[in-house]
Amino acid sequence: MMSNNLKIKTLQILKKYKIKPQKRYGQNFLINENIIKKIILAAEITKEDTILEIGPGLGFLTKILAKKTKKVIAIEKDENMVKILKEELKEFKNIKIIKEDILKIKNLNEILENKKYKIVANLPYYITGPVIKKFLTEEPFPEVLILMVQKEVAQRIVAKSPKGNFLSNFIQYLANCKIISYIDSHNFFPKPKVNSAIIKIIPKKNIDFNFFKNFLIILKVGFLHPRKTIENNFAEFFKLNKSSVRELFQKVGIDSRKRAESLTEKEWQNILQIIKEKI
Repeated sequence: MMSNNLKIKTLQILKKYKIKPQKRYGQNFLINENIIKKIILAAEITKEDTILEIGPGLGFLTKILAKKTKKVIAIEKDENMVKILKEELKEFKNIKIIKEDILKIKNLNEILENKKYKIVANLPYYITGPVIKKFLTEEPFPEVLILMVQKEVAQRIVAKSPKGNFLSNFIQYLANCKIISYIDSHNFFPKPKVNSAIIKIIPKKNIDFNFFKNFLIILKVGFLHPRKTIENNFAEFFKLNKSSVRELFQKVGIDSRKRAESLTEKEWQNILQIIKEKI
């Protein structure tokens, strides 16, 4: 099986450089080439693309990306991985390896040389939310993000009313997203305790970020106590009595006894319109 081939290569490289996967960096290496193909296909990569790869690990995906596109910029936090990547990928002149924490990078435009780019990443699960938020709210915005994330996180991201949450509403206001495929844990080494999913996120264009800042406040208030009604949360945060909140929401046809998870994007925007003078 292809996965066995990549597993053998993974073990060989780890042995060659005398290192072990680091749990603190969330290092679970993908060992199935068919899944790598799915990631490549989802990104709709062309020969003219610039790819920003986050957490390239041992470089198996990086190598295939380099063969199919113009340039790959690989951002890796772990110094040991950087050394391996520089040695194992030295034949590729279109790969740039940078040792950096992706969440701390400030000069991304400079690194990308002001070019359009796509993100491809097998993300350490603990940075999934922060990475998505960063690239949906800070310029330069990518054309698309193809991410390997924890299955449950992917499901939360694409959730719709009445199963929405803060993360799904945040991301779906800024982007269109869908799950490409679910990936079983046995496709990684070491095998993680959870299953994964490939998710595709396409940022929306022409977002009004001034409006979004207020929208974000409303979201935070609504999910202040997720198990409480929006009536309770808004009354508590804005120091209003519940009857006043009820009357405000009635103006736009929203039942204030609902929980935040059940509201649609349109309902959130309606709430913002009636409460914006209090922000």
